[in-house]
Formats: sequence, C-alpha cells, structure tokens
Amino acid sequence: MAADLDADKLDQAARVLAASGAVAVLTGAGVSAESGVPTFRGDGGLWKNVRAEEVATPEAFGRDPRFVWEFYNSRREKLLAIRPNPAHLALAELESQVERFTLVTQNVDRLHQQAGSRRVLEVHGNIWTVRCTTCGREFDKTGERLPELPACESCGGLLRPAVVWFHESLPPAVWAAAEAAARECDCLLVVGTSANVHPAAGLAWTAQQAGAQVIEVNLEPTPASEIAAIGLYGPAGRILPPLVARAAELRVPY
Repeated sequence: MAADLDADKLDQAARVLAASGAVAVLTGAGVSAESGVPTFRGDGGLWKNVRAEEVATPEAFGRDPRFVWEFYNSRREKLLAIRPNPAHLALAELESQVERFTLVTQNVDRLHQQAGSRRVLEVHGNIWTVRCTTCGREFDKTGERLPELPACESCGGLLRPAVVWFHESLPPAVWAAAEAAARECDCLLVVGTSANVHPAAGLAWTAQQAGAQVIEVNLEPTPASEIAAIGLYGPAGRILPPLVARAAELRVPY
C-alpha cells in the first residue's frame, strides 16, 4: 500500500464493501482520464479552439454533421491506443467478489468492458455504437474507422454517435436500472466523478437516502463528499486495487 494512503480509512471502506451483498458503482471521467482519455471539462476539453460541449449537442449535429463527426472520429481514433488502467481492472475484480453488482458509468469509451466488467449500465451511451437518424437502427462499430459522414447500411440515412448529447434525455430503461441499483445496494462507490453532472450525480443521494453506505474515491472532495460515509482521495488507480484486495480478504464467500 502506498505510504500516503490513509490505511485506517481504506480498511474501514474495505469492511463496508466486504459486508455488502449488493454493491453499485458510479464512475465518471476521472477514471478514464487515468488511462489518458481527455475529459470534457479538463485541460483536454478544448478541440480546435472549440469546447467539447459545443460539438456534443443535437443542434451542432444539425448545423454541421461533418464537423461533429470529425470530432467523434478523432476521439474514436485516439481510443484505439488506450487501455484500461488499474482502477478499471480493480472494479472488474470487485464484480467477481460480489453477489449483486452493478456498475453505472457516465463514460462512453467502454474501457470498463475491456477490463472485464460485465454488468455495466452506460447512462450516456457509448462512442463505438452508431444510430441511424432516419430508421433508428443501431450498429456496433467498435474499432472501425468511419467515413466523414457515415451512412446507415440498412436505409442509407445519416448515422450519428449513439451517445447522449447535452440537451438530450438519458435512455429510459438504462436510467431506470441505474436508479434501481442505487436504491437496492448496500454500498455505493462513487469513483472519479465531479458529482456535478445530473441526473447521474443524483444516484449518490438516491443510495444514501435508501440506507446505503456511500464511499467516495476521487482526486478531491466533491458535492457527494457531504453524504459519503468514507472519502478516499487520490488517483482511483492507486486506491481501488488495495481497497478491493483488502475487501476480498475480509469477505465471507457467498
């Protein structure tokens, strides 16, 4: 264990995890950032002198779909060389330890799945799936390089990234499952998220109000820190591996 980690707090958090039959996790951009994925609001949020938020809207796509696709194709290209980090791998390991486990992610890169996580709810969609703006069909284009204006192979309509843009609603079924996981868990891990992007950030309050213990793992305190039973501050890739390993030592096999 790294010398600057709070050993007592980490052990306390591990005991909570070990005693939990149902664990939910909410992850945000901070987890992906440790793999080198640029964040929308961080230093990597500027692209061609344009804020990422400015191209991640249905209005922007309607004005200039070629420009929006240039942005997303650039992000897809960069992701080809990016791999899961120790935080992703630790969460995949945690899933194997817990009887009921749900990972809710705001990230669109699918690094959790690459790391081995199986029960993943993508509340903001993912960058590898595309959806036809005409017929609504979706296609998995993981790892594929797309043309400037990709067309639907079914009807020929213009494709768009199947991500949730600003000004759009979250997918109802996925969001309902995420809320249910938060309400029904014994422990909610909040990892690498600013806790400012709603409605996803509200899952921490949903869990806490339902009686769950909230454990926050972040570089610094966030609004969720106010309701967290335990706060562990530092890189998730440094905190989660020893936390999950210690929980495994303490857990009674189910």
